Amino acid sequence: MENKLQILLNTQRLILRLPNENDITQLQAFEQRNREHMSPWRSATGEQGKDHKAQLIQWEQEFKEGKSVRFLFLLKEDPEGAIIGFCNFSQIFRGPFQACYLGYHIDAAFQGKGLMSEAVAKAIEYMFEQQKLHRIMANYMPSNERSARLLHKLGFVVEGCAKKYLLINGRWEDHILTSLTNENRVS
Repeated sequence: MENKLQILLNTQRLILRLPNENDITQLQAFEQRNREHMSPWRSATGEQGKDHKAQLIQWEQEFKEGKSVRFLFLLKEDPEGAIIGFCNFSQIFRGPFQACYLGYHIDAAFQGKGLMSEAVAKAIEYMFEQQKLHRIMANYMPSNERSARLLHKLGFVVEGCAKKYLLINGRWEDHILTSLTNENRVS
C-alpha cells in the first residue's frame, strides 16, 4: 500500500493527517497503551489479532470512494512522535442526506487537556467545508460524560436516546443520539 493521499490540518497544538502504511507500528502501540482506557466504550468485535495493514488499505479505499475520512492526531512539537488520538467520519451518505457518523479516541495520557475538542473542531470544519456535508451524527453511552461534554462544546444537539443501541463488552448499551448541522456548528 503506497498512500499518496495527503491532507494535513493544523491547529494551535496539533497536526491532523490521514493514516498511511508507516503508521502500523504506531497504531498498534496506541491500541496497546489504551486498551483498558477505551474498553468501556468499544465493541470487542474484531479487536483481537487485528491486521493493521489490511485495515489501513481498507481506510484508504474508503477514503478514495468517499465513504469515510480518518484523521490521526500528532503533537506539533513532535510531528514524528506517537499518535495521540484519532477521529473518523464514517458511513458518509451523499445525495439528499449529505451526512456521516463521527467517532473519536484520545490517548489516556492526553485527555483533559482540550486536545480532543481542538482536533475534532478542525476535522469537522474540513468535513463541512471541503467534503460539503450538511450533518454529522455522533452517539455516546450515557455514562460517557467526557463525550457528552465534548459534543456539547462542539455544538452537537441531543436528538434522543436509542435503547440497547450497540453491543459493547457483551451488553446491549443505550446511546444518546446527537447531531451537528453545518449552519449550527460552533466556529
